[in-house]
Amino acid sequence: MTCRHIIRAMAGAAALRPASPFARFAAAVGALTPTGQARVPVAWSLYDFANTIYSYAIVSYAMGLWAVDRLGPGDGQFWFGVANAVSVGINAAISPVLGAISDRGGRRLPFLAFFTAQCILATAAIALVPAGAPPLAFLGLALFSLANFSYQAALIYYDATLPVVSRPQSRGRVSGMGVAIGYLGTILIAILILVLDSGSTPVTFALAAGLFALFSLPIFFVVRERRTSDYRFRVEDAVASWAQLGTTLRDARQVPGLLRFLVARFFYTDPVNTVIVVMAVFATQAIGLTAGEANLVLLLLTVVAVFASFGWGQLVERFGPKRTLLVVLGTWVIGLLIAGSVLSVPTFIVGGILLGAGLGGVWTSDRVFMLRLSPSDKVGEFFGLYGLAGKFSAVTGPVLYGATVALLLPSLGKAAYQVGIFTFLILMAIGIVVLLGVPDRPGEPPEALAPPEHLLPASETIGPPREDGAHSS
Repeated sequence: MTCRHIIRAMAGAAALRPASPFARFAAAVGALTPTGQARVPVAWSLYDFANTIYSYAIVSYAMGLWAVDRLGPGDGQFWFGVANAVSVGINAAISPVLGAISDRGGRRLPFLAFFTAQCILATAAIALVPAGAPPLAFLGLALFSLANFSYQAALIYYDATLPVVSRPQSRGRVSGMGVAIGYLGTILIAILILVLDSGSTPVTFALAAGLFALFSLPIFFVVRERRTSDYRFRVEDAVASWAQLGTTLRDARQVPGLLRFLVARFFYTDPVNTVIVVMAVFATQAIGLTAGEANLVLLLLTVVAVFASFGWGQLVERFGPKRTLLVVLGTWVIGLLIAGSVLSVPTFIVGGILLGAGLGGVWTSDRVFMLRLSPSDKVGEFFGLYGLAGKFSAVTGPVLYGATVALLLPSLGKAAYQVGIFTFLILMAIGIVVLLGVPDRPGEPPEALAPPEHLLPASETIGPPREDGAHSS
């Protein structure tokens, strides 16, 4: 037997040897993307890991505490709510324009890089703002508005790259992988804040900015997109984008129950979006936890949300999205009642667990319900309205809560926080009542109504995971 035969025999034996688990995993992930390279969806998913670090560390945790430290409990919560509302409101106003640029230009990564860098730099700059007179606090809040606007704008372009890194039939799985990895980013930054005991100090802002920058890099080095047009933005296109919104509203009126559902969504997502923003401040100011203890509780609730999301998905498939959504909202009502009735650590943790468990259920069920209500040829247009309803609720909620607490805190003390929680109950109740009147008509399975590519830039950018190829808190 010659050496050549020996080599061939060895190669044949190696080929028959079962592949390692890692090789099988890489092959499975690679099969999800047009390039066949596992590194492409992994690099894309790492951006989710990166931006959830910012979302948790800054929006849900540190910035509210930072504002309270510098402006006091009342003014701090109010102006933090205003700063958040300004950032989301501006994003909601111009998202149709940003989406149009994304759709017509074909290139998303340059815009993603610009807004990502802007968010990172503004976040890092907050770490440099010294403690002192109120004007310095307002400078920090202005930087936060810029950072949060940039974060929201970047998500529009990030969502729009999903077709580049996935096949049409694998978008749900690639998107789900990003969501799962994103939760890991939340857990990582929460643990780091806990270990470093950094609270709302400059360390947290610098750490969030640095990790956001580090883990966002792979998408720009690995993912490649082709230029599909030589489009250059024109002012007329911005006007046309808003004109299209009016047309979409008229079309939505022709679909039974759709506008009623969107009105309900505005009311029931108002408390959801607000709780995400104010939970850390509520834990420290109303319950009396330290910043470190508040972070530990938020970490616990994140883990609960991860596991509960799988259960809600099963309920949606078995009982339908409307019934599941009503159960989820009922869970939120109970959680708010427990957390607001008695300001104590046990009631806060029990209520928080119910809210955390229901968080993923809101996004899981109401998106599928939206798909069920929407005609298959109008899904893209109507999901633009779905996203706007969520964004505008994120504008009004924090301001309403902050104003309530700021006005009542001098006279009621900690009871002002209870009043703030009960305003959530009123909004949630309105949302449930309106939702009851929406027809729960059977439709095609969600997979058959997967949003088309032009939906992606106009999708929700707060909260919901992108299982169906659309984004968001």
